[in-house]
Amino acid sequence: MNGFWSRLVSLTRKEFRQLLRDRSNLVIGILLPMVLILIFGYGMSLDVKNAPVAVVMEDASPTAHEAIAGLQLSPAIAPVLLGSMHDAEELMRERKVDGIVRIPSDFSRALAAGNARVQLIVHGADAGRATIIQAYVSGALAQAAVRQADRLGSTSGADAPPVGSVTVEQRMWFNAANTSTWYLVPGLIVLIMTLVGAFLTALVMAREWERGTLEALFVTPVRPVEILLAKIIPYFGVGMLGLALCLLAARFLFAVPMYGSLFVVVFSSMLYLIVAVSLGLVISSVTRNQFLASQVALIATFMPSMMLSGFLFDLRNVPTAVRVIGHALPATYFMDLIKTLFLAGDVWPLIWRNCLILLAYAVGLLIVARAVTRKSLD
Repeated sequence: MNGFWSRLVSLTRKEFRQLLRDRSNLVIGILLPMVLILIFGYGMSLDVKNAPVAVVMEDASPTAHEAIAGLQLSPAIAPVLLGSMHDAEELMRERKVDGIVRIPSDFSRALAAGNARVQLIVHGADAGRATIIQAYVSGALAQAAVRQADRLGSTSGADAPPVGSVTVEQRMWFNAANTSTWYLVPGLIVLIMTLVGAFLTALVMAREWERGTLEALFVTPVRPVEILLAKIIPYFGVGMLGLALCLLAARFLFAVPMYGSLFVVVFSSMLYLIVAVSLGLVISSVTRNQFLASQVALIATFMPSMMLSGFLFDLRNVPTAVRVIGHALPATYFMDLIKTLFLAGDVWPLIWRNCLILLAYAVGLLIVARAVTRKSLD
């Protein structure tokens, strides 16, 4: 047992020195996570703000202007007043506006008769953005109808039946700021754990297979499990550094709350990091080529973690085949867990379930990594 620990300490010290000596490892492990934090935190947003919408006023009456007052007060809409549909359509084709609101010439008369209509045209190239803009514009125009109904109710006379009013008190759970930053930043932890754990580990191990440095280890008394542990420990430390950067950025740069336990966040991140590092070891042992290992790691770990884990898209809205693939990824369970811990708190049934799934992935991948790492060159 003493020999095991002495060999492990010596191998781990060697790996740390090699990690610090190779600047490319530090760039991928430290600089790239910082760049991702800034890009996704500041440069990427799923919110719609100041969307340009052309407003064609064919009716210049005060009633028509009151109808579009809600558009001018909405932070999501930036109305552009125009005099003709032809100009609005040209701006739409050039993608200078995202929608057109047309107030017809008989709007005031039709409104007095109780059958007024407003035409709304939305640029549908981006279906998600178009749906959001449609909802904002419809809601803003509906405010004018509510105000008109209130006035009619107040001036209807003493013999008229009372007109009641309904006030909707809105509250958004788990994202009180109503911003996509709270949704994206916790998911960055998953991407950075995947990048450092799987991609960097696969690349470095494959480089050693190419250079033949592992051959020197094969002729020594060290065992494969000691080699694996010595490879895991340094990159596990780099991954935990990436986790610390994410937590600090979430708290001090983006003001994302953490309603769950910090201990559970760190523990679950450690579980997923072991999964990612083990997966990187498996990829490198199978490929034994830097270029191939980097491509396999990118396609099999990082890209699925971004596209199929629930980071950007709700898996309940994708085809069944894609949903099955997404639920086969360990990143999906960690993504669900980390977002719940940040925004909802300690939901223990979900925590226990997802942590046990990650533990099963970690044990299984470590067994596979041990099986494919042999002291042989064939």
